[in-house]
Amino acid sequence: MPSESTPLHNRIAMLRVERGITRRDLADALGVHYQTVGYLERGEYSPSLVLALQIAEFFDVTVETVFSRSPFPRIGS
Repeated sequence: MPSESTPLHNRIAMLRVERGITRRDLADALGVHYQTVGYLERGEYSPSLVLALQIAEFFDVTVETVFSRSPFPRIGS
């Protein structure tokens, strides 16, 4: 079983850039500081369940599309 220190991988930056959304825009929509979005994207901060659900809802995808306990496969490989 993965430990709590196992990094949480995410696709926030990819989803954000794909949709032309800035970190500040996403932060405003989620009600968090824009630096929090950067910390999330870099894996320096793991979101609460509520925030993870808000992020998934914002992008209209499942939580599993955004977050994973193991690295996502590279696109095109």
